[in-house]
Amino acid sequence: MGESGKVAIIGTVGVPGRYGGFETLAEELVRAAARTGRADRLTVWCSAPQAPHPLPDSYLGVTLRYLPLRANGAQSIPYDALSLWQAARSGHRAALLLGVSGALALPALRAVSSMRIICNIDGVEWQRAKWRGAARMVLKRSEAAAARWSHQLIADNPEIARHLSETYGRGAVEIPYGHEDTYPGPAADIGDLALPDSYAMAMARAEPENHLALILSLFATDPSLPPLVGVSNWADTAYGRALRQRFAGHARLHLVDAEYDPARLAAIRAAALYYVHGHAAGGTNPALVTMMGQGLPIAAWDCSYNRATTAGQAAFSIAPRACAYVCNASPITQPRGQWARNCAHMPKRATDGQMSQMPISVSWVSSRAFRPRPQGSIPAPKTTREQADAHRPDHPQDQ
Repeated sequence: MGESGKVAIIGTVGVPGRYGGFETLAEELVRAAARTGRADRLTVWCSAPQAPHPLPDSYLGVTLRYLPLRANGAQSIPYDALSLWQAARSGHRAALLLGVSGALALPALRAVSSMRIICNIDGVEWQRAKWRGAARMVLKRSEAAAARWSHQLIADNPEIARHLSETYGRGAVEIPYGHEDTYPGPAADIGDLALPDSYAMAMARAEPENHLALILSLFATDPSLPPLVGVSNWADTAYGRALRQRFAGHARLHLVDAEYDPARLAAIRAAALYYVHGHAAGGTNPALVTMMGQGLPIAAWDCSYNRATTAGQAAFSIAPRACAYVCNASPITQPRGQWARNCAHMPKRATDGQMSQMPISVSWVSSRAFRPRPQGSIPAPKTTREQADAHRPDHPQDQ
């Protein structure tokens, strides 16, 4: 039986979100569909090896479909391609493709199917430090295929839209991530984590381009900075395992396993003095937007995506001086919670074209949530690859 009224969400581990930004996006779309009575219009393709067992058939009324492949790493290519083929064969009207891993299948898919392809390419995936050689070449060609063969492109960051325009001559609908109000439920008990009363916080997947090694090294060696709570999937990658082994037991560092319970995450964030954001790839990182919504000062890696997301109002240096600055910065003038109310609606430019029928609720990240830095207080140096390489977990100087 055809499902011509349905939209497929493809390219994530699945829902509920327990991995990264695209999983967060997929869950928010599911929740928005459930709130508006349109859950029956969505199907989410999920990774069976990464899903809880027994595998549920639905989530909040949305249909879940599974493949026996992982949604990330090398398996993401056949995972996304097979998901697209299954969605087309079952008669879905449109597919929201999150990422470009399966995009090499789009020319053949377009030849035999009328399913509309709406692609959010994420960041410039092939530039991530973890990809080398053949993998980087495949991802670069996949990005080109997504730009050429998608009916509509989405960019969650203006720098991504600029990249698509300059590289491929394609326009993109800009839909930046928004931020929900602070967690409305009761505070969770996180006494089992034994965290200090206050601390700096970093939260990222354990991948080289997120510069956790540099951040941990900085806070481990500079006693003028507060303790650091680092939240990551430490056990899931060789990079993360190396970092955990190297920094385990350090008195000033608290390495917390990835946490997906909203109440516990809210409790962890509540005691943070400021946020350190080391992401150098991708477009707009939901973790950064969430911490902006908390009203916290932020030290961010100096790259065009982070500058665009924060409207240039963060301290763009992962270095002692920058971290000391944000730690002592004046409080942001807007009260927590005002952020979400100030940006509660989708910008008009995001309703154009094929997205007008999608059950999506997003919002723009307003620069008004940040107090401008005093002139000359923090330089914004360009961070070089040599600086990043010097803080790899296996670098000789850090043994």
